[in-house]
Amino acid sequence: MELWGAALYGEPCGECGYTWALTAAVAVHVVSEVPGRFAAVLVTAPEPLRHPDLGWSTAAYVRHVADNLETWAYRLDAARCDGRTTTAGYDPDALAAARDYAHATVGASLLALRRVVPGWVDAVTAALAEGVVLEHATRGPQRAEDVARNNAHDALHHLHDVRRIVEHAAAVTGS
Repeated sequence: MELWGAALYGEPCGECGYTWALTAAVAVHVVSEVPGRFAAVLVTAPEPLRHPDLGWSTAAYVRHVADNLETWAYRLDAARCDGRTTTAGYDPDALAAARDYAHATVGASLLALRRVVPGWVDAVTAALAEGVVLEHATRGPQRAEDVARNNAHDALHHLHDVRRIVEHAAAVTGS
């Protein structure tokens, strides 16, 4: 079995401080606020910035969060609407290459995130109400609650990455 959640990142997450004890409802609320939180961090950094210790630009991290939320919303909807509960992992770097994250822009990535989040909230809320459980190929059973918490962590972890990048750029330029 693949490590995930607190077993992989720690309790709290050793990098971003996320605590896995959040209720699913709080995780949904946290994700609902993510577009505004990313926009607030990026208001002074409208162009993609990079950090020497991180793999992607600010725009690419925002785009990844949007893609990840969209992927998991679809998986929950497929289970709820069509009974397809089996799912597999995906390689975020392969998706980044397919989606051309190297040329992602901040504005379009924020717009994608704003579009995706309401659908994710709807999908997770419905899956929670119906008790959806996905059968993940490498993680095992993933309840809707687990998906909500994992997705909230992914979003907040990458918000932390974006904040690091913006702070690093400001320190380098002296602004």
